[in-house]
Amino acid sequence: MATAEQLKALLRSHADHDDQRFYSVALQVAAKEARQGHHKLATDIKSLVEKSQKTNSLGLATSKPTTLIQQPKGDLKGLLELNHSSVRSNELVLSDDIRERLEQVLLEQRQKDRLAQFGLSARRKLLFTGSPGTGKTMSATVLATELKLPLYTVVLDSLITRFMGETAAKLRLIFDHIKQTRAVYLFDEFDAIGTQRGAQNDVGEIRRILNSFLLFVEQDSSESVILAATNHPELLDKALYRRFDDIIQFEKPGKKQIKILAENRLAMFDTDSLMWNEITSSAEGLSSADVTRACEDAAKEAVLHHETHLSTDLVIKAIKRRKTG
Repeated sequence: MATAEQLKALLRSHADHDDQRFYSVALQVAAKEARQGHHKLATDIKSLVEKSQKTNSLGLATSKPTTLIQQPKGDLKGLLELNHSSVRSNELVLSDDIRERLEQVLLEQRQKDRLAQFGLSARRKLLFTGSPGTGKTMSATVLATELKLPLYTVVLDSLITRFMGETAAKLRLIFDHIKQTRAVYLFDEFDAIGTQRGAQNDVGEIRRILNSFLLFVEQDSSESVILAATNHPELLDKALYRRFDDIIQFEKPGKKQIKILAENRLAMFDTDSLMWNEITSSAEGLSSADVTRACEDAAKEAVLHHETHLSTDLVIKAIKRRKTG
């Protein structure tokens, strides 16, 4: 039988419409039943999961709304890229502080009309900073998913040109789209255009882009959410900071978050015998993305070489490879 924790996880994932987590826990229950010799029950559970996954993949039973929004065309083609990913807030593994701040953004956006009645504006211009793999881009996807808005990523390679004045014109097109189409707009690797003016490697065109961005973002009064994300906040021009409603610094996961990340990725394996203190201690210093990849590496080795037996040593070995790789 499923454990109490597994039953609660199934109910939570169902309530959150988190199909992937629901399937993972269900398969974990099936694996446990198989180990106890209940092979028919295990087979039945797996068959039901596979049937449900196949049905959802065909679009016959899904809770996600169908979107008719298409990739930008015309002058905006290549400048904005529509992201079709969907990530719910319960899939994010972040510190309590960062999660609370993102929830505040969601709350204000959902209640923006009520705030407006009192002359208040919802947070909508955000700067995300932090090391690679700490959840900045995924958080942007979560905001778009939870607000039921499209997510557009600004393609900086197409935005920046060597022709004077052309980049500013392209930036104006983007902000016109921001005004006309409510969505979440992500300026990823923002330091590429937000570098300090007067820096040693200052390039004239980049300086003009930054000046244009400062002007456009300050004048913007749309209902869209504008996000800028950077791995190098120390490179940003100081004038940028006051243009944002909030600055959220993402950090590498602590022991608590590491365990959640690992448990989520290893949900199909028996993890009851794992020594979590050793695993979380060895993984400190890795990004969330690297913790997840290390667990995937350990899972693959368990399946291919150890008859699906997952051990503490196997997980720690994969973590060490990520640290030295």
